[in-house]
Amino acid sequence: MKLSRLALAVAALPLVASAATDLDTEAALKLSDTVITANRGAQSKADTTAAVSVFTREDIDRLQPVNVADLLNRVPGVQIRQNGGRGSATGVFIRGTSTAQTLVLIDGVRVGSATAGGANGALEHLNIDQIERVEVLRGSRSAVYGADAIGGVIQIFTRRGDGQGLTPRVRYAIGNKGVQERSIGLSGGNEKTNFSFGLSLDDDKGFDRTTRSDSADKDHDTYRNKSVSLALDHKFNEQFSVGATLLEQHAKSEYDSAGLGANAKYFSKTITSSASVFSTLQITDFWKTRLELGHSQDKLAGYDKLSNPKHQYDINTYRNSIGWLNTISLNKQNELLLGVDYHKDKVRSTTDYDKKDRWNQAGFAQHRFTSDWFNTELGLRHDNNQHYGSRNSWNAALTVPVNPDNSLSLSYAEGFRAPTFNDLFYPEFCDPLWGCFPSDSNPNLKPETSKTYELRWSSRLTDIVSLEASAYRTNIRNAILKNTTLNKLENIDNARINGFEASVIHQFATVRTALNLSFIDARDRDSERGNLLPARARRTISFDVDKQLGNFSAGATWRASSHSFQDADNDQRIAGYGIVDLRGSWAATEELNFGLRLGNIFDKKYSRAVYPYGGKNHGYREDRATIQASVTWTPKLF
Repeated sequence: MKLSRLALAVAALPLVASAATDLDTEAALKLSDTVITANRGAQSKADTTAAVSVFTREDIDRLQPVNVADLLNRVPGVQIRQNGGRGSATGVFIRGTSTAQTLVLIDGVRVGSATAGGANGALEHLNIDQIERVEVLRGSRSAVYGADAIGGVIQIFTRRGDGQGLTPRVRYAIGNKGVQERSIGLSGGNEKTNFSFGLSLDDDKGFDRTTRSDSADKDHDTYRNKSVSLALDHKFNEQFSVGATLLEQHAKSEYDSAGLGANAKYFSKTITSSASVFSTLQITDFWKTRLELGHSQDKLAGYDKLSNPKHQYDINTYRNSIGWLNTISLNKQNELLLGVDYHKDKVRSTTDYDKKDRWNQAGFAQHRFTSDWFNTELGLRHDNNQHYGSRNSWNAALTVPVNPDNSLSLSYAEGFRAPTFNDLFYPEFCDPLWGCFPSDSNPNLKPETSKTYELRWSSRLTDIVSLEASAYRTNIRNAILKNTTLNKLENIDNARINGFEASVIHQFATVRTALNLSFIDARDRDSERGNLLPARARRTISFDVDKQLGNFSAGATWRASSHSFQDADNDQRIAGYGIVDLRGSWAATEELNFGLRLGNIFDKKYSRAVYPYGGKNHGYREDRATIQASVTWTPKLF
C-alpha cells in the first residue's frame, strides 16, 4: 500500500524553535473550558473555531441523565431518535444530517457498526457511569477525521483518576418499572500515575414498546447492561508519557417485530468495546508527537425465543487503527498539526458479504494562526480507501475579535460519508419460509459529499451571561438513497440544510440556567415538494435550571420538539412533544450523596419513531412518568 505524499511528508518535520502551546490532553479531561475533539488535542475553548458542547463528570452528576442520548438532547442542533426505551435502536442527527453522517469516538477510537456506518450501534449501550467527559462538535470535521464526520463528531472519554490518593466508588439506584443500577469503581494515583477501574450492572424490566402489534409482542421488553472500564496513564518525566484505556459493554435487549407479521419473541445480545494505547513525547520545545493504537468491536447476535434454533444471525465488525499526530509550534502565533491515520475494518457475519474487509489510509495537515486582530485555521486531508478510491477534504475559518467580549467566526468545511458494507456488498437474503429477496446493495456507489458554510457569534453579554449563536448551510451531493423502481441504492439525491442555533448560559451565585434552541430546515432538493428529510424536526428547545442550597441541590429540565416525518415521502408523521424532568441531590457528607430523579413528570405520551401496522402508522412507546433514587459513596482512603 502506498501512502499519500501528504502522509509521507510528516516524516520531514520542520525544525523551528519555539515554545509548545498545546495543553496536556489527559490533564484537560477534568476542565470545562478546554476542547479536545476540534483538533485532536487540548486547546482553550475560546480559541476553537468550531461549535463544541462539553459535559464534564461534574455536569453529568448534576444533570443525572438516564443515558448518553438523554445528555445529548441538551445540545443545540442535536436530535435523538429511539425505538422506545433503554437499549433500543438509537439514532443521532446533528444539524439535520443523518446518523450515518455522524462520527463517534471513544477515547479517540472510532466505534459503531461498520456494516451500518457512522453512529449506528455506537450510543444505545454506553453506560453513563463509566464516562468522564462528553464532547459534541457540530459541523463537518472531515478535514481532521476523514469519513462520516459530515454532521459532526461525538467523543466519549472514559473515567479517569484524579492523581490524588485512592478513592473507591459505590453507587446503587432503584426506580419504578424494575430499574436497578449498580456500579463499583476504584480510582486514584499520584503525580506520575493515574488510574481508574469500574464495573456496572443495569437492569430494566421495561414496558411494551409497540402500541399496536402481534400477540407475541404484547409483553414487557426487558434490558440488561454489563460494562467494565479501565484507564491508566503514567508520566515517566516531563517529556514522555504513556497510557491505555478500555471500555467493554455486554447488553441483552428484547424488542418487538413491530408489525412485520411474525409470531416471534425477539431479543439481541450485543458486545461493544473499544481499547486504545497511546504515548506522548515532547521531542523538543516546539515539537510534540503522539502515537495512538486503537481497536474496537461491534458484535450483534439475534435470537427468537419461539424458534428452533433460537439463534438467528450474527453480525460482527472489527476495526484496528493507528494514528500519529505531530503538533509543531512554529512561533507564538503559528501552530501546525501534521498527522497520519490508518484503519482497517473487518466483517464476520452469518450473512455472506461479497467483501469482508477494507482499509483506509490518510494524511492531514492543520495550520492555526492567532493574533490580537484575528485568528485563522486552514486544513487539508487526503484519504485513500481500498474500495472507493481517493478523497480530499479541506476546511478554513476566520475569527475576528470584535472586542474583548465578542467575536465573529466565518468557516467553510468539506465532508464526506463512506458507503457502508451494507450499502456496497449486502448479498441476496433467503428465508426458508418466505423465500429469497434480491439485495439493494450497489458496489459502484460513490461517497456522499458535503459543503458547509457557517457564521458563528460568541459573546459574553455580562459577567454572568454568555451567548453562542450559529447560522449555517450544508449542501449534500450524491446522497445514497434507494431507487424503489429498481430496488437498488443509488447516488441520486441532493439535500440542502439551513439552520440556526443558539445557546444562552446564565450563572449567578448558586443558580445556573442553560437555554438551547435550534431551527433546522433539512430538505430533499430533488423531490417535487421539497420534502423534509426523515426524522428531522424543524424546531427543538431545551431549558435547564439548577439551584444549590447548601448541601442540597435541585434542578429541572424542559425540552420540546416540533413534528417530523419517518419517511422520505413525508407520509408517516411523528407528532411533536414536550416533557419535563425534575432532579435533586443531598450531600449528606463529603463521601455520601443521595440523588432523586423524576422523569416525564406530567406522564406525557409521545413517540420519536413510528412503524406501519394494519395499514396505519403507530408510534414506539417512550418512558412515561418515572422515579429513581440513588446513593453514591466515595470514601477517600488516602
